[in-house]
Amino acid sequence: MKIANIRLGMLRVPLKTAFKTALRSVHAVEDVVVMIDTDDGRVGYGAAPATAVITGDTHGSIIAAIRGPIAPGLIGEDIADLNHLTQRVQAALAKNSSAKAAVEIALYDLWAQRFGAPLYQLLGGGNPLLHTDITISIDSVEKMVADSAAAVARGFAALKIKLGKDIDLDIQRVKAIHAAVAGRARLRLDANQGWTAKQTVFALHTLERAGVVLELIEQPVPASDLAGLQYVTERVNTPVMADESAYAPLDVIEIIQRRAADIINIKLMKSGGISNAIRIADIAQLHGVECMMGCMLEGSIGVAAAAHLAVAKAQVITRIDLDVPSLCLHDPVRCGVDFNDAQISIGNAPGLGVSGIDGLELLPG
Repeated sequence: MKIANIRLGMLRVPLKTAFKTALRSVHAVEDVVVMIDTDDGRVGYGAAPATAVITGDTHGSIIAAIRGPIAPGLIGEDIADLNHLTQRVQAALAKNSSAKAAVEIALYDLWAQRFGAPLYQLLGGGNPLLHTDITISIDSVEKMVADSAAAVARGFAALKIKLGKDIDLDIQRVKAIHAAVAGRARLRLDANQGWTAKQTVFALHTLERAGVVLELIEQPVPASDLAGLQYVTERVNTPVMADESAYAPLDVIEIIQRRAADIINIKLMKSGGISNAIRIADIAQLHGVECMMGCMLEGSIGVAAAAHLAVAKAQVITRIDLDVPSLCLHDPVRCGVDFNDAQISIGNAPGLGVSGIDGLELLPG
């Protein structure tokens, strides 16, 4: 089962409502889709979105990285030698984590297809059922409260609250949402690097004194400010989660050694794919640090791969943030993962189980 060809496409799926954070506002999921063809007629699927303000990747750079350095090193290679293939992907060029992730997802899909089993089983997973939170985009206090109540009514038991750069307004947002859903949903705050360390400590102390119970605060300070992240972690009761500070396994080792965070957020688009995500999960588990399985704003191909990994590493990945399919107007991808609002279940189809994609625009070349 050897790689014969690598094709690319574009897939655009509108969101039900704009996805707003401290860093950006997005109205649709737009993925570069990777299709790896084998000499026996099988196809492996991967995908990646453009997240220029986070990873630095654009659609153009993803396409160029795959067509340029990555793809030529894979043509003619045997899918059975997965470690060799992922090493080639990672060594093909520096950074470009989203391009690497898209290709790796397709490689792992084919590898599992070769053995006729769902990917999570081959990675060591058991129970193929997950429960995700849902993102509440940054907006007016009234709108965020209404969105939170609606999410709880749909069955979501955890809310990821996006916050911004107005600390006083952010405190009002959290207090109002807590008052509306207390006892019915856990609150996870995400400032997307929008606060300073001192602002974060002030905000969390204010909320804690007001009786607001939070499950975690995600990446409140800039990604490069590990000292600030450590400052916060040492001074608040609320668990602190590293996201943009934690890309690669070496980043995670440093965070753990410095005790700069309590939780690590794993995302395939940050780690460069499944191989490094597995390493991060194993490092965290070795040190007794829990993880969240998250995603950028990618569609259900990338989210499905993340779900398989989360099931496989359920002992250390204890929180799930894989809500993008629930944020979309529709899902054009037919695959082996069922996204049913808060519940994600994986079927028995080999690999990722992708059987078709509606509205996929194939790219020439």
